[in-house]
Formats: sequence, C-alpha cells, structure tokens
Amino acid sequence: MNKPVTRDRPASKKNTAPTQAKPRSRPRTARPAVKKPAPRPTVDQLKNRLLLISLEVAALVITAVSTVIVLLGYSAGKFSGTQFFSSLLPFAIGVAALILAAAVLLIGWWKLRSRLQSVSAVLAPMLATGLALMIGWFALQGEFALAYGHFKALVGGRQEAARITLAHQVYAAYRRYGTAQLLHLVKRAQAYNPAIEEAAKAFDLDPNLLQGIAAAESSFKPRDSQDGGHGLFQITRVPKPVLEQVGRRLGTEKLSLFNHRHNAFIAAATLKHYLAEMNGDLFLGLLAYNIGPANGGLRFIMHKYGVTDFVTIQPYLQKLPRDYPVRVLSYALAFRLWQHEGQIPAYEEGKNAIRIQRIGIPGLQAEL
Repeated sequence: MNKPVTRDRPASKKNTAPTQAKPRSRPRTARPAVKKPAPRPTVDQLKNRLLLISLEVAALVITAVSTVIVLLGYSAGKFSGTQFFSSLLPFAIGVAALILAAAVLLIGWWKLRSRLQSVSAVLAPMLATGLALMIGWFALQGEFALAYGHFKALVGGRQEAARITLAHQVYAAYRRYGTAQLLHLVKRAQAYNPAIEEAAKAFDLDPNLLQGIAAAESSFKPRDSQDGGHGLFQITRVPKPVLEQVGRRLGTEKLSLFNHRHNAFIAAATLKHYLAEMNGDLFLGLLAYNIGPANGGLRFIMHKYGVTDFVTIQPYLQKLPRDYPVRVLSYALAFRLWQHEGQIPAYEEGKNAIRIQRIGIPGLQAEL
C-alpha cells in the first residue's frame, strides 16, 4: 500500500535580519588643558611700566644727543678749514662713521635690553640713566664747553661766527680792565642794586645787564653830564611811549631822573624798547640804546647803509658807539662772575678763561 507523499514543511523562519555591529569604542585621548588667561595688569602696573620706559627713552635720548654734539663739535674743531683732503673729506668720513656706529649701538642695545628685561624690568632704565649721568658729569667739564662751542659754530654758520667774535671782544675787554677796577665798580654798585634788580624784574631783563649799562654810563656816580645825560643811567632823550609805560608801572605821572629808582626803570624800559626794535639782537639793542632817537636812530642808519647786523654796521660808526656794547657786556660779565663766584677772577690765569666762557656773558647765553 502506497504511503501518501507528504511535503516537508519549511522550517519556521527565524529572524535572520543582519544585526548592526556595535561601533568600536575609540580610545579616549587626553584633552589639552585649557590655559588660563594671564591676569590683566593693573593701572598701577601700567603706570610703572610707562614710567620706566619714559625714563629709559629720555636717558637714551640725552646720551645720544650729547654724544653727537661732542663728536661733531670735536671733529669740527679738529678738521676746521676749507681744504678737501685735510678738512672736508675727513669730516664727512667721520659723520658717516658716526651714523654707522649709531646703528650698531642701537641694535646692540636692543639685544642687551631683552636680556636685561628677562632678569628685571628696572635694569635697562637704570643702565640708561647711568649713561646719561656720565654724560652729564662730562658736560660740567671744560672740554665739553669747547666741543659745544665748535658744534654751534658748525651749525650756526655766519651768525654764530659773528657772535663768537664779538663775545671774545667782550672777554678781551674784561681782561684789559683788570680785576681791581672791576671789583671797585662791583662794590660801588651795591647801594643801587635793589633799584636795578626791581627794574630788571619789572621788564624781564637780566639785572647784570642793567648793572653793566650803569657802569658804562656813570660808573655808579649819578650826575649830570655835559652831553645832557642825567642820573645813574645818564638818561637823555627817551621815546615818549617808554616814559608813559614807566609812569604806569611806577604809578606816577611825574618821573624824576634824579630818583635812582625812576632812573633805573626808565633805562630798563628804554633798553626793552630797543631790543624789540632790533628783534632781540643784544649788540644792536645796546647800540640803539646808546645812539638814541637822534637822526632817526639806529634803524635809520642801518637802512641808509644797507647793513643787517652789528658786524656790518661797525665800519660806518665812530669808535665810541661801536665799542659801547662791548664795554657794557664786559662790565655785565664782571657782575655775573661776582654773583656766581663771589670774586672777579683774572681771565688769563690758569683755566679761568674756559670757566668764564662756560658761565657766559649776560644776555648772550651761548652756553647751555
């Protein structure tokens, strides 16, 4: 008997969907540590930094400028002249070498400064200040005054050369008068110094300059002279605006030339007037003071002969007015020396000449 054919039932389907593979876990890497921002400097710290930088810059500028003045002044004195190979070329080479040396020193300072800053913020300013103090000490010596004079002659050209020439005329006159005569004048002036100092202060003038005028005019013996001068400053004809100005300053309408105080005020105002008229030129101002308003005054004379300064006008003047500014300033120099040193040093002794030139002529401050 045939067995019935049976079909195999398919096995029950199992969930054969592919399973998603689990992602492999990546190894954890250490996160970089977050740097904390540097604390902001306080206002006081910023002020201190600015102060140190300002001090360093100021000291370096003083050192650099002083060094340039000394080197150029020394070179100008050593290589003075007009010959190309003996004067002009060596001086030009020196200037080029100075520029190159300045660049090298600047680079060297920058590198040195970085090292100093890594140690302490105050080392660089302290070193720069030390250099400036050394230069300052050297500036007090006579050699610096000579180098500075040569430097001014180099830069000032014709104007400075004329000023130096006239200044040495003053020094020579001071030497000729002698210490005894000048000391006698200084002591005789003591009774009139308060009035002179008051007048100088009122018109913003150097009192030593007014003392020099009084010494030249009256030798501190107030009197009437044959040429019409009166009193301590031998006042003659005065521009009307000057008298009006003095009256307002003194608070009076009646001015007396025999009153030493009035006389000094009139002299100070007159000198101030002529200095303004001569654009601040001291030699011309003193010359105009001496000539006065007669014949149109100094301005008219200069215009007539086409001259512009004290050097070019001298040939057109008589001896007395030409020498007047030199006499005034030599006396003023004596008063300045007495004020500074308490004595009248002899110009020709020792190193007095250099010291006197460094102190300077009142109103002609050629020095520092």
